[in-house]
Amino acid sequence: MTLEAITTFIRIFDGNNNEIHRFQNSNTSSEVTYTPDPIKDPVSCFTGTRDSLSYPYLPFIYNGATKSIAGDNIESNLTFEATELTLANAYEAVQNFHGIEVYTVLMAPDTFVQDRLLTTECWIITGMNYSVDGVQLRLSTSIDAVTSSVPNQVLRSDVVGALPVSSRISNA
Repeated sequence: MTLEAITTFIRIFDGNNNEIHRFQNSNTSSEVTYTPDPIKDPVSCFTGTRDSLSYPYLPFIYNGATKSIAGDNIESNLTFEATELTLANAYEAVQNFHGIEVYTVLMAPDTFVQDRLLTTECWIITGMNYSVDGVQLRLSTSIDAVTSSVPNQVLRSDVVGALPVSSRISNA
């Protein structure tokens, strides 16, 4: 039987693409360094660089992308333990549409040295659910994140120009 170790690395960014948090979910005893391959691995979608960084441990579960039957609305979820700090950070991330970058990496099971990058995904944090069991962040692609915030907008004259004041509109 072969033992495979997979580590998920996450980086969370504010609206100005400044990193505000970074975590990994596999090694509880020490930080794990992820060094992107300078040729094969893509650059960060938020910083445009390939930085070698150390990631502290935080227990979380990452569920990969799912999409609707029509093939649109690609979403993913990130679940954390329910604490006051986690809830406050999650609420702030949703309110400010923070970005998140997820690296899924195949690791050597005994040393936690990276073998190869499996996937890189870039998301916008668009919603959350919580209970006594956990806090779940809803992650959407940048395109889908735009549509998920549109219903929260209000049409005003100062934003869109002249608006009709009657439902009797004629194009004649």
